Amino acid sequence: MTDFFKDKRVVVTGGAGFLGAYVLDGLKRRECKNILVPKIEDYDLIKIQDIKKMYDAMKPDIVIHLAAVVGGIGANREHPGKFFYENLMMGVQLIEEGRLRNLEKFVAIGTICAYPKFTPVPFKEEDLWNGYPEETNAPYGLAKKMLLVQSQAYRQEYDFNSIFLLPVNLYGSGDNFRPESSHVIPALIKKCVDAIDSDADYIDCWGTGSASREFIYASDAAEGILLATEFYNGAEPVNIGAGFEITIKNLVEKIVKFTGFKGEIRWDSSKPDGQPRRCLDTSRAKKLFGFEAKTDFDAGLKATIDWYIKNKS
Repeated sequence: MTDFFKDKRVVVTGGAGFLGAYVLDGLKRRECKNILVPKIEDYDLIKIQDIKKMYDAMKPDIVIHLAAVVGGIGANREHPGKFFYENLMMGVQLIEEGRLRNLEKFVAIGTICAYPKFTPVPFKEEDLWNGYPEETNAPYGLAKKMLLVQSQAYRQEYDFNSIFLLPVNLYGSGDNFRPESSHVIPALIKKCVDAIDSDADYIDCWGTGSASREFIYASDAAEGILLATEFYNGAEPVNIGAGFEITIKNLVEKIVKFTGFKGEIRWDSSKPDGQPRRCLDTSRAKKLFGFEAKTDFDAGLKATIDWYIKNKS
């Protein structure tokens, strides 16, 4: 730990959310005295007037932009326009207003959904522009990827210090378990636990189970973001991941085992699998700011399941 954050005024958009809680905890452990979270009730960060109001009131040195309109495959299919517009307008206007106010640093959080659909595994940052993203979440992925374009353009023209990070799928205690917007791990945990509670003898799962994913525990992702905030000041995008992949079939089997669900798994192949494979090359993060994920996947899954069972009511 250094004193880098101690006297900085750090705005964390989305600080009241899932990942935000872990980033705030990391800032507190670094003894940051001025952690500022713009709450949605006070600031609609899609509107430029509210962004200006936030900058006027909070006067940040650093902005860590976590806020996003997100969801699983179903939510992305249902709201492609909303996901594109709201994610784009939040990020673009926050960066522009930060530039106009000589902000010390902007940390833009991208998404693994920005990668092309058929990216060779493991995904390397230089592959980011080698094709179109997977169709179901392309609007979201492309909106986020525009923040990389903006960050690089602003660094080139205005010497504005904006960095761009690409976290893989998150999971962990405190995740979003709402069926209409949750991602795969919390959705599967909820299905299994609810099936046990209702004595159901099967669960339905989307797709074929053949697609693969990589997951990072949220506390690890937060640590990667904070290390990058302190130590990285470059133009190139950087992956934040755990560096492994697991098929959805194997993931379901793990969650079934850890929850104690004894029923049948039914696969609905009429529903999409999404991107065929996902796994990041994490060597750049290790080289540039010494980040490596620490949480064992089974241990993280069990902790997430335990948290849900304790807090589901």
